[in-house]
Amino acid sequence: MDTIHIRGARPLKGAIQISGAKNAALPLMTAALLTDEALTLTNVPQLTDVRSLIRLLGVLGSEIERVTGPHGDALTIRTATIRSTTAPYEIVSQFRASFWVLGPLVARCRTAKVSLPGGCAIGARPVDLYIKGLQKMGAEIDLVDGYVLANAPEGLKGAIIRLPIVSVGVTHTLMMAATLADGETIIENAAREPEVADLANCLVAMGARIQGIGTSTLRIEGVERLHGATHRVISDRIEAGTYAIAAAMTGGDVTLAGVEPEIFEAALSLLRAAGVGVDARQGEVRIFRNGERLQATNAVTQVYPGFPTDLQAQFMALMTTAAGESEITETIFENRFMHVQELARFGADISLHGDKALVRGVEKLKAAPVMASDLRASAALVIAGLAAEGETAINRVYHLDRGFERIEQKLCACGAEIWRAKAS
Repeated sequence: MDTIHIRGARPLKGAIQISGAKNAALPLMTAALLTDEALTLTNVPQLTDVRSLIRLLGVLGSEIERVTGPHGDALTIRTATIRSTTAPYEIVSQFRASFWVLGPLVARCRTAKVSLPGGCAIGARPVDLYIKGLQKMGAEIDLVDGYVLANAPEGLKGAIIRLPIVSVGVTHTLMMAATLADGETIIENAAREPEVADLANCLVAMGARIQGIGTSTLRIEGVERLHGATHRVISDRIEAGTYAIAAAMTGGDVTLAGVEPEIFEAALSLLRAAGVGVDARQGEVRIFRNGERLQATNAVTQVYPGFPTDLQAQFMALMTTAAGESEITETIFENRFMHVQELARFGADISLHGDKALVRGVEKLKAAPVMASDLRASAALVIAGLAAEGETAINRVYHLDRGFERIEQKLCACGAEIWRAKAS
């Protein structure tokens, strides 16, 4: 198992090109199952999850052409015929987004057998909302031996679906299913994340009829068939926020290129409140420090457009050396504080109180051997290691490869001393 090593206490200076969003690319790739024509996606990040989904789509019958570029790949996905409607455990168990093929398979083939999902161990993320939504659209659902079996012999029907909680994955899945359903589907309390809007815009380019994009109420009028299209994946707001926090942590001066500031404004607002310099312009954001110690700042994770749970661990790392006490409240996932004990190895002073973490800032962090528990926690440990005195070793870094494209190269280009030691 690979290990990442960092010699810290070096400010980051330079520019970082932000990659295409993982959380947009995966549902967009899944949407290719809805048509027998080619869907071409550009700005697709080179990530483990993308490769795993390519494998799954191949099992289902997709033919995929991949062209590697300097800033993301171009994928052309053609699923002329769906050869199998079974998404097997050995793939779906690796990452949760693979479960989203359930919607397109039922919509196009009227049947699907999809393994219950895997992914990061950050709390309960049940599939009941997926099932209830598809049932409202006329699907018959059974759970057998760890698989969701869905059948809609007469095809899916339009329905009014009010989600009891905001869920990005459920919104993705039901919206894709509704594009080929008979009649109008209304999804109330839908997720408003930019990645949801990106999928909706792509579906419209494929011939779908969707109103309310970017709002909490989506109206989808089903059509008989969708056609091919070409679509560019939006930039990754979580990657952008992570590198912004890394620049702030090290007292650096970094320009994030290829990202629109409005899609991660909640994170930028917290950085400003902590005393970080933020110069936001169209297509880029500059993050810089004036040398003074940051101020402790409270954070509460919320659904979009609030502060994202996917940046909570990274922001906590930043607060470990801020002056004063900060309170970080996690409202999305009940088990997303597993990075706390690892940050403590650097000398961080953090105590947990239910859904809140109290962070008392220390003068400096010291390098330590640590272990990543999930994707975003991995990024938090990298951020701490960049600021810590000495050499840090981060184990179980395969989590990083699921969500960060070429992280070592991007940080090295800004002056970080970071490298990967391959497992023997």
